[in-house]
Amino acid sequence: MEKKTIKQTATFKVPPHEVYEALMDSAKHAKFTGSKARISREVGGKFTAFDGYSEGTNLELVPDKKIVQTWRASDWPSGHYSTVTLVLKEIEKGTKLTFTQIGVPEVQLEEVSQGWKDFYWTPMKRMLEK
Repeated sequence: MEKKTIKQTATFKVPPHEVYEALMDSAKHAKFTGSKARISREVGGKFTAFDGYSEGTNLELVPDKKIVQTWRASDWPSGHYSTVTLVLKEIEKGTKLTFTQIGVPEVQLEEVSQGWKDFYWTPMKRMLEK
């Protein structure tokens, strides 16, 4: 299976703490995605989002700065995980989020890449910047 990397950036007009909380707080995550999420706030803890469509494990958590997780979609080959890294950097008028996902199955690259924009960055921005 060929594997690819996704790199994206998004900016939000709120401090890094608010972006971090939207990603790591189960209720806030569910609010902007419109789907159930269960997110551990511990390294080694598990998460599920989108009613179980995506799941993984927290590898590194630096509050308000960095999240590293294993990540997989339920329609991926059995047992295959990618690694997602989200880096939050305070900028003059908010937060710059730098996103990298390593190990995405090539056949799902376009769908997953567009999914982060459509189901994460856009609705998250809408919720945070009200």
